[in-house]
Amino acid sequence: MNLSNILNNLEKKHPGELEYLQAVREVLESIEEVVNENPHFDSAKIIERLVEPDRVLTFKVPWLDDDGEVQVNLGYRVQFNNSIGSYKGGLRFHPSVNLSILKFLGFEQIFKNALTTLPMGGGKGGSDFNPKGKSDNEIMRFCQGFMLELWKVIGPDTDVPAGDIGVGGKEIGYLYGMYKKLARENTGVLTGKGLGWGGSLVRPEATGFGGVYFTHEMLKTKGDSFKGKTVAISGFGNVAWGVTLKLNELGAKVVTISGPDGYVYDPEGIAGEKVDYLLELRASNQDIVAPYAEEFPEATFVARKHPWEVKCDIAMPCATQNELNGEDATMLINNGVQIVAEVSNMGCTPEAVTAFHENKIPFGPGKAVNAGGVAVSGIEMSQNAMKLSWSTEEVDQKLVNIMSSIHEVCIKYGTEEDGYINYVKGANIGGFLKVANAMLDQGVI
Repeated sequence: MNLSNILNNLEKKHPGELEYLQAVREVLESIEEVVNENPHFDSAKIIERLVEPDRVLTFKVPWLDDDGEVQVNLGYRVQFNNSIGSYKGGLRFHPSVNLSILKFLGFEQIFKNALTTLPMGGGKGGSDFNPKGKSDNEIMRFCQGFMLELWKVIGPDTDVPAGDIGVGGKEIGYLYGMYKKLARENTGVLTGKGLGWGGSLVRPEATGFGGVYFTHEMLKTKGDSFKGKTVAISGFGNVAWGVTLKLNELGAKVVTISGPDGYVYDPEGIAGEKVDYLLELRASNQDIVAPYAEEFPEATFVARKHPWEVKCDIAMPCATQNELNGEDATMLINNGVQIVAEVSNMGCTPEAVTAFHENKIPFGPGKAVNAGGVAVSGIEMSQNAMKLSWSTEEVDQKLVNIMSSIHEVCIKYGTEEDGYINYVKGANIGGFLKVANAMLDQGVI
């Protein structure tokens, strides 16, 4: 594999798609050795086929706001690779959404889904629509307009979207209602559905819980546990909520949350009524965390900064891509961080990841750490197909087993000669081999 040629050609074809190009580079650099050891991958042009999506759907979504004014947003669905199963990946509604971000997320989803061992391919979609500050009727009208285009290319055995940033239970309900009307069928075409109409228990908490389960496996390799550990996390949405709940249960102390306005440091720990308050804050449609420090005087709000300057044992980015940079990584390392687990998608910049590796800090990449969300989505798909509903205990145990198996794959392919586990390399190689071998088996299509 001529890595530089492939990357140069991609940059020429897709100029300005920085997140997508970053994600591709990170994967290809870590699998280069494996590809070069298997010339049949090169002759079948597996890499060249893998880095380009099967198809990209782009469409406009006109809708009426509550004042009767016409609004227009862009909608997308990136169907990246379905060699091991139906396209699977969330829908993101956020003003920052563009094709580069969705291609990066869809590309990452290929390997993440492969790691779960479930038969799911990789895809992603969304819109630059911002549900914040919108009425329920406005959100409903937008979702219905979005689904008018999307329904033509999705289906329970074709492409199964889920939620992501800005797409929770409310949005999934409106999307599913319109799909059901247009397709005239009740099927498991969307995951994250309500419990009364096909949803799975543990799904809202799954990404956060799964991230904690994976990090727990990382600790176990050092003969350690969460008991007494101080954890810094970012974000205060669904993922951060799930992480906080499970960390408290396992004896750790969560001391930070963050939003676009800055971060909150609570040395006494975020637990009990404080977690409940976070839910209220998130539900209030305010994208800020400063009110937490007003509600709980022992906490301190730090404006326009990330929480990575706080001394902690474990750091878990839970917000968005590239939220932890090289300078942040240096602060964490100097403050004695023991483990970094990326619960957000590509939450750390390449400079940060390099710093962790050079200092032999165990670093779990998002495609492994946050696979719990899509894992439980796959479990929801299975329940829908079999017309069954599993208990909380059953679903949670399946999630524990999946995260443990992902960790085993990372150890298998990522353990270096000195014993350090390069989780990035392990996750990328493990996911790549499964997808690449399936592509070989199925011919050039």
